[in-house]
Amino acid sequence: MAPAVSANRLELLQIADMVAREKAIDKDIVLEAMEEAIQKAARSRYGAENEIRAQIDKNTGDIRLFRVLEVVEDVENPAVEISLEDAREDKPDAEVGDYLASSLPPMDFGRIAAQTAKQVIVQKVRDAERQRQYDEYKDRVGEVITGIVKRVEYGNVIVDLGKAEAIMRRDQVIPREHIRQNERIRGYIYEVRRENRGPQIFMSRTRPEFMASLFAQEVPEIYDGIIEIRSVARDPGSRAKIAVISNDSSIDPVGACVGMRGSRVQAVVNELQGEKIDIIPWSPDVASFIVNALQPAEVTKVVLDEERTRVEVVVPDEQLSLAIGRRGQNVRLASQLTGWTIDIMTEAEESERRQEEFMAQSRRFMEALDVDDTLAHLLVAEGFTELEEIAYVEPEELLSVEGFDEDLVTELQRRARDFLEAEARAADERRVELGVEDALADVEGLTPQMLVALGEAEVKTLEDFAGCAADELTSKEDGILKGFSLAEDVASDMIMSARVALGWISAEDAFGGNEEAAEEGDVEAEAAAETEAETEAAPAAEAPAVEEEPRA
Repeated sequence: MAPAVSANRLELLQIADMVAREKAIDKDIVLEAMEEAIQKAARSRYGAENEIRAQIDKNTGDIRLFRVLEVVEDVENPAVEISLEDAREDKPDAEVGDYLASSLPPMDFGRIAAQTAKQVIVQKVRDAERQRQYDEYKDRVGEVITGIVKRVEYGNVIVDLGKAEAIMRRDQVIPREHIRQNERIRGYIYEVRRENRGPQIFMSRTRPEFMASLFAQEVPEIYDGIIEIRSVARDPGSRAKIAVISNDSSIDPVGACVGMRGSRVQAVVNELQGEKIDIIPWSPDVASFIVNALQPAEVTKVVLDEERTRVEVVVPDEQLSLAIGRRGQNVRLASQLTGWTIDIMTEAEESERRQEEFMAQSRRFMEALDVDDTLAHLLVAEGFTELEEIAYVEPEELLSVEGFDEDLVTELQRRARDFLEAEARAADERRVELGVEDALADVEGLTPQMLVALGEAEVKTLEDFAGCAADELTSKEDGILKGFSLAEDVASDMIMSARVALGWISAEDAFGGNEEAAEEGDVEAEAAAETEAETEAAPAAEAPAVEEEPRA
């Protein structure tokens, strides 16, 4: 009888070894699962209230069962606890907190116990397999990997990677690409997520990173770091643009990516189902980069708005459709590639718009300065766009205009200043009508016209203004002060000054190392504190009028 038992024990180790190899997990994990299964079966035999441990000898396969009791002062649950006095009868040096293990006789597994043990082992092995898959693939995010199409379900592709399965969702499959079962397919791993049903590995063939990785495989210079891919924009299955730069002046990045007779780029095109690829030389000069990105269209003029990362591109009339592309594809990809919003107009449209701006500025000068259209046109043509420029510019700049003498310049500047002062007075009266408090008017940088705009937007107190965010004021779409060419950092400083004046924050916290702004904040805070103290001391007295120097 003993040899048969020995064979069964060896068979247990062989099974553990076979499962470990088949599932590519550690043999110790399988043995631990078996021990847990035996423990569960033993509890059903000896009572679930008992703490039972099983141990499998890794060399012989012997199974030993133990009942474990914790040594305590006062026994509350005799099934799992033993008093210190009783424990010292078996183990004289026992202390509270120790555990005593007593051997249990071996047991025969019944049908139900064996089935329970099997379920525990299967579950533990499955959990270990899932953990192994997650640990293996979580560090492979960003790699291009090859697998075999297992099945296609509602447009989603299940890919067998050998030791795991990946899913390629419908929106990550190249449009009009026909994928067949058992076909080898390449994809880019962009996410590995741990879920209850096991690790989920997500692949893509539409992401820009997939194209970049394919070029890195086909172009040794990219793999070696001599050529860098700076950005990629794709319309999967149709067209793509890729911007490259060379760290070696002797190597042409575009030529290296194209390859001899287009062999390198053609390999990528074939993998992407014929997707047309424009290879663009990257440039640190934004204007040049945008011009390159709009190829094959020709560009005659570029006007950058860095604050809004927006650019106006002027093209010849006959190049408009080429620059925009079919369904706006060319300009959309160029915008994605450069990170700038691109507005395209023809030379005729740009000329018409400039003419409208010229006439609007001329009308403004004619009204404010009471001059004829010839003189107004001349001022605009010389580059003057705002009344402030005429009012406060050095007289020499106006004297440099042909036909202007000192008397004319003096009169023009006087009229400009008078008009601006009248506008400021009218705006200040409107500000008072709207109920905008004087404390808000004292914020450095806010003009009367800005205060009117704030009042109309129901920002009427210093607290209202201090609670604003900079983009609420400066946003070109719906900013309260969008018509005043106010930079976001300047607006932020004004808001911080208001918060300092209210005592919400200190000048140091608001402005950090900006000593000048911090000093202004301290002055405003002190002035606000003094005003508050005076009001508390003499509430019936009127605050004295303070004359301030006019702000530019």
